[in-house]
Amino acid sequence: MKQHIETLHLETIVGGGQALGTLENGKKAFVWGGLPDETVKIRVTKNKSRYVEGVVEEVIDPSEQRITPKDPDSYLSTSPWQLMAFETEQHYKAALIEEAFELHNIVLPDAIEIYTNGVEYGYRNKVEFSWYGDTSGSVETLDIAFFRRGSKGKIPVQGTSLAHPRINELALKIRDLLSSKNVEARSLKTLLIRCDQTGSCVWQLYIKENLPDVMTPDEAANLPAQGGEVIYSDPKSPASRITDRLDSFGDVVLKDELRGTTFRYACEGFFQVNLPIYEQSLRDMAGWLDDNPVVDFYSGVGTIGLTIGGNDATLVEIDENAVREMKRNIKELGISAKAVLAPSEKAVDYITSDKTIILDPPRAGLHADVIARLLETKPERIIYLSCNPVTQARDVAMLAETYGIRWHRGYNFFPRTPHIEHLVILDLKQVA
Repeated sequence: MKQHIETLHLETIVGGGQALGTLENGKKAFVWGGLPDETVKIRVTKNKSRYVEGVVEEVIDPSEQRITPKDPDSYLSTSPWQLMAFETEQHYKAALIEEAFELHNIVLPDAIEIYTNGVEYGYRNKVEFSWYGDTSGSVETLDIAFFRRGSKGKIPVQGTSLAHPRINELALKIRDLLSSKNVEARSLKTLLIRCDQTGSCVWQLYIKENLPDVMTPDEAANLPAQGGEVIYSDPKSPASRITDRLDSFGDVVLKDELRGTTFRYACEGFFQVNLPIYEQSLRDMAGWLDDNPVVDFYSGVGTIGLTIGGNDATLVEIDENAVREMKRNIKELGISAKAVLAPSEKAVDYITSDKTIILDPPRAGLHADVIARLLETKPERIIYLSCNPVTQARDVAMLAETYGIRWHRGYNFFPRTPHIEHLVILDLKQVA
């Protein structure tokens, strides 16, 4: 099939992380692999009536901010901002937060700071690899891989520079072991590896066919990992979901400490990816707590409420696996916190005027019923950490007649990617 190639000048960075330009026919182009002020040739990957999406194939006139990515073959799949200087990344992340709030006519009270510890690579404690089999030779090869952005193809890799080195090392060991047993890529789904802050790893091999002895206990014991599992995942689902746990080896539960509190979590469970930056956000949130009881919505395994929420926190979470881990953490900590398994909109009765409300929702932001309850009960303070400043700004705008922004800060949880976290402290406005 003939590729659709367009030449254009890129103008700015937009919220999704792409560079934006305009084609000769007037269509907007959202482009991966480009920077503002560059002239590029792009391969169009999606053509809609009013816009196109594409990937840079050639840089004709490069930006002064362009640098060579550490993962030149695969960076677009994992961390598309590897192509810019880190200082430039920090600038764009602050600009995108400001733009998100300006769209809702909200002026943030202070200059936007993006906190970073300066660690650009090796910070990820969790990576999910796909599999690739090359059938062009006489013998099929097996490689770990990532999906190629803008297509259904895959890129064989040796790992990713974003990951803790132990994750890449373990992934290659598992690949080599499976290769030696002539396991084919078509039988495999993904390989999920997670490590704690010491580098101790747990792996999960998701397979689409029930392969007898795909991993023996002796083979698993020789891997550089504390434990792992072989999991059958329904091939009808594109996601790596657990249909049946076939084998388990060693210790498959990870432990990490946050602000002196030890948490246990499963390899597939929700836990923060960049713990040092997350700890700074916890320190910042803790500084805005008073003596009021805490209600922690969208609480995951409890990493916010159980570290800074005191002995009387209420934690609301919709995922039953996360709540199971949360309850175990509460029991081991020996505190009286309350775990509530419920969607946020079904637990709004826990929002009362005498509580401090902590919110850490998914990218979609707050449910309308949560916002309505906040406006009805008027708690004095809301602590709102968001992974999507666009929906956070929308929610803050709906609260703006009743609440004002006391303080805010951005966090670079995911260096070399467009993802941003932003903390807003909202205080009840005083009636004159």
